[in-house]
Amino acid sequence: MAPKDHPQTPDGRYFLSRGKLWRMTDPALPDDLRRAAIKRMMRARLEVRRAEDAAAQQEARARVDAAKVALGERGPVWWDDGAPDETGAAPEASSYAAWWAGLDAGTKTKG
Repeated sequence: MAPKDHPQTPDGRYFLSRGKLWRMTDPALPDDLRRAAIKRMMRARLEVRRAEDAAAQQEARARVDAAKVALGERGPVWWDDGAPDETGAAPEASSYAAWWAGLDAGTKTKG
């Protein structure tokens, strides 16, 4: 899921934050599985902040990553048309460059 008010690509694959493309949650994921993975991710993020040593923090980060993979935000892409994963790319240097160029300045500042 994209944070509210962040620009989303027309195909719904990415949202923009801090000038980079970030993969959206797989829209085909059943709601109960999506909610459970988000809950695991949020719990693990809290554990990352509360970790008292590097090992505990590393374990918590691994749980965050596992939840993001379950959501489709990392790991194999959830679309099947062969398009590459452009996560982390600047929109102007991606296949979304024309879309990005067409956005108004106010929308761009949100991403």
